[in-house]
Amino acid sequence: MWFWEKLGRIPFQLLDKITPKIVHEYLGKFLDELGSYIQTGGQYLIKHQDVLDRLQEKSDYPEKLTIEKVRDLPLATMNELSEEYKKSRKQIATLQGATTGFGGIFTLAVDIPVLLGLSLKVLQEMAITYGYDPTDQAERIFIVKCLQFSSSDYNGKQSILKELTGSTEEASESISRLQGWREVIMTYRDNYGWKKLFQIVPVIGILFGAIINRFTVDEVAEAGQMLYRKRRVLSKIRALEEVKARRALLEQFNEDQHPQK
Repeated sequence: MWFWEKLGRIPFQLLDKITPKIVHEYLGKFLDELGSYIQTGGQYLIKHQDVLDRLQEKSDYPEKLTIEKVRDLPLATMNELSEEYKKSRKQIATLQGATTGFGGIFTLAVDIPVLLGLSLKVLQEMAITYGYDPTDQAERIFIVKCLQFSSSDYNGKQSILKELTGSTEEASESISRLQGWREVIMTYRDNYGWKKLFQIVPVIGILFGAIINRFTVDEVAEAGQMLYRKRRVLSKIRALEEVKARRALLEQFNEDQHPQK
């Protein structure tokens, strides 16, 4: 793996030599904004109510929905809305990539924060759809883990899944759980740079920009959809097991109080 990792970095060394300074500055800002997002949510936090209103329409829930009440909705309703968000954000990313791809290397710097915003937006929408609150710092760490997952290789994905297995119900407790996150985001930047390598040619960048951004957001949305769905499924299974356990205890108590003659 180390050999292929070194070989894979050669294009980025060449790309660095021809990339304008402003793009490097925006890539550095990309990392800083992710750090800011983890700490405070920064400029990327979305409004819960828009997602809750759409869930309300689909579910006909008798009361006003809150994030806590979303957890009681059928999984099919959550899956349906998450699929709609994934398709919608892919279309927006396609249009946005074509727009910023028109200028090639000169508009690439604009594309970086916009694509990051789209990625974080769709992951937050997935979180709320499945009943998790992205205003919590622990949840924002989980969202960055979803970003990491979408851009990792096979071994990286296995490592992330193993790490998240113990925190499917409660996301990471503090930022200290996100060990080496800056190095992780550097890997994400490298993958991002690889996808943007062919977008540096003006006009031709329209096609590459549209395709690249579409697939990038699609990967991010699918990663968030699968990981949040897994957490909600496991949560519902645990809830059912707790109900069965309480019912068994109640039946045992009744038998003890009223033994059969």
